[in-house]
Amino acid sequence: MNRRQFLGAGAAGSLSLAGLSRSASSAPRDKPNLLFLWTDEQRADTMAVYGNRKIKTPNLNKLASESYVFEKTYVTQPVCTPSRSSVMTGLWPHTSGCVKNNIPLPLDTPCLNEVLADPDYRTAYMGKWHLGDEIFAQHGFEEWVSMEDGYAKYYREGRDRNARSDYHHFLIEHGYEPDTKDGKFSRGFAARRPIEQCKPAFLGNNAGDFLRRHRGEPFILYVNFLEPHMPFYGPLDDLHAPDYVDLPANFDDPLEENEPEAYRKKLAGYREKYGETEEDFRNLIARYWGLCSQVDMSVGQILGALEDLGLTENTIVVYTSDHGDMMGSHRLVTKGVMYEEASRVPWLMRIPWLGRKETVIRQPVSHIDLVPTLLELMGSDAGEALPGQSLLPLTRGETVAEDHVFIQWHGNTPVRTVVSPDGWKLCLFREDHCQLFNLSEDPGETTNLFDSGKHDDVIARLTKRIKDWQESI
Repeated sequence: MNRRQFLGAGAAGSLSLAGLSRSASSAPRDKPNLLFLWTDEQRADTMAVYGNRKIKTPNLNKLASESYVFEKTYVTQPVCTPSRSSVMTGLWPHTSGCVKNNIPLPLDTPCLNEVLADPDYRTAYMGKWHLGDEIFAQHGFEEWVSMEDGYAKYYREGRDRNARSDYHHFLIEHGYEPDTKDGKFSRGFAARRPIEQCKPAFLGNNAGDFLRRHRGEPFILYVNFLEPHMPFYGPLDDLHAPDYVDLPANFDDPLEENEPEAYRKKLAGYREKYGETEEDFRNLIARYWGLCSQVDMSVGQILGALEDLGLTENTIVVYTSDHGDMMGSHRLVTKGVMYEEASRVPWLMRIPWLGRKETVIRQPVSHIDLVPTLLELMGSDAGEALPGQSLLPLTRGETVAEDHVFIQWHGNTPVRTVVSPDGWKLCLFREDHCQLFNLSEDPGETTNLFDSGKHDDVIARLTKRIKDWQESI
């Protein structure tokens, strides 16, 4: 598939869905399929339904128009491995042990497919894993398409550190030679390939192949794109002109003395690495948008294959990310902070038999509830033993038992955060400045109210919620 054909496939994926009915369809077969699409480091406002009408993501916009859209979805911890552990298992990072990057998920801690434990399902995981033994099939997935070769030093004892990913062999087959001293392809090298040889297209082609081979069987397919994660460049760098992109509304908000010292130290490092002028950030954001558009094309390709194979009506489609990216908010970049841009992500969920129209759910929700929600949709009650809850009542306009969202952070500056349904956000640091924001009036988190002396009642109420939550889990 050349560049033109790939671009056409992305467009076709968008067009092929255009004529589908938005009304409720018939109930699924006994065993619905699950197509779980997710990215790395994608903040929520990277598609139209989340307020960004400039970025070119037609396939995601189309998917959103047929999905339940969770407007305020928070990760359990805003960094890769801990968040991924929750997405895959439904457990808090401290429960699985994955409290920081590159801690392997224990082999006896089950992922959703293992919890479901239905031998009729064909299962596959494709793309970035970042939960240990990166390129080796595990956790009950029958098929494994690996893509990242940078985690070999974290493999468990007995794993072959000289083995290479499927994507590595794909590049070798196309005549490329590794660009690193240890005989691997760097992420930067991969990002500079023609678009049809980049990682999103590689995953799109493999996902389409899986769907074709298993179209007559129930399936669970996870596809995880690296993009828009750093190195923050790719073949669509010029798709959005820098003077066309919008700087975040809180771009010029300084981190005052009452903000966490740990965050202000990050700011100094980012200035050196990414620059500090408006021009620097416009260029960075334009490239980041290009990576989101690149993922969008492969999403269109996969959804187009699903439609062409007649699988759409019996397939749950999920789209989310493991965490967001500051991308210029407060002039910060990447993740690892409790600000909205890093801890909030998109979450779309298309459930054809419940209707094919955009339905926005505005209550704050957590990734801890993802696995229980999907298990209930797939006819299993196993999610009832997990710490989260099914969010299906929200799709019916009902309520759920827990309406506060909790976020944790471990390491040198432990933090516990709660987001309340009435718009307050409290971040309790053990050894740094705490934060309190009124998200209803200050969505950009520009004014830390913790030390204002005006909201002691809110602080007391939410501190108790955090302590009660910690005791319960």
